[in-house]
Amino acid sequence: MFVRLLRLPDETRRRYDLSSLRFIIHGAAPCPVDVKRAMIEWWGPVINEYLGSTETGIPVWHSSAEALAKPGTVGRAIEGGIVRIFRPDGTPCDVGEPGEIFMRQTLISDFDYHGNAKARAEADRDGLISVGDVGYLDADGYLFLCDRKRDMVISGGVNIYPAEIENTLIGMEGVRDCAVFGVPDDEYGERLFACVEPDTGATLSVAAIQDFLRGKLANFKVPREIRFMDALPREATGKIFKRKLRDLYREGQLR
Repeated sequence: MFVRLLRLPDETRRRYDLSSLRFIIHGAAPCPVDVKRAMIEWWGPVINEYLGSTETGIPVWHSSAEALAKPGTVGRAIEGGIVRIFRPDGTPCDVGEPGEIFMRQTLISDFDYHGNAKARAEADRDGLISVGDVGYLDADGYLFLCDRKRDMVISGGVNIYPAEIENTLIGMEGVRDCAVFGVPDDEYGERLFACVEPDTGATLSVAAIQDFLRGKLANFKVPREIRFMDALPREATGKIFKRKLRDLYREGQLR
């Protein structure tokens, strides 16, 4: 939504008086750094972001001032919130070391997955809950998301987080939205595959997108294959339905 608002013509933006705005909250997905900065410049320091889920409540929050001071953060633990990062072997991660995020808002009641005690137990570590996100904490306790654990791509032994690529690509003129995911590769195990939804009337090419990304990211983070779609599949919440895209690839509909 922010990206589309920022693409409004200047005359449209100037048409509205935003001086009465006092408090804006957003969540659901991390906001690219450049987008957040541009929105704060436009609307003022009234934009706040939370991180949480149905299972964890809202344990993490940050203000506009914190977003500018800690570019890319999704916040730090607020009252009642606990955040910990763990390695696959269950040991705590060091400062700045990515791992699986376990967190909880202790001011809300506990939960169960109906009829699925096993899933509830697997999500729990020392009373904290994971919904499958990967990230790290800095020295000041601010949390940074890398990606969903299930979305991480391992290509040639290197961990690649598609969210970083998506957040970069969404800044390209003519790109309405995008999704990056891993597909099987005989040589590297997995390789990157991107689906792009262009803006109406935009003229994009695979080469132009790859050149744009190479100017901002390491070469191994540039998808080898890119497909254009009139509309990306979405869940009821509006999030891109990556599982559906993977299914379409397996069925040969994206090749």
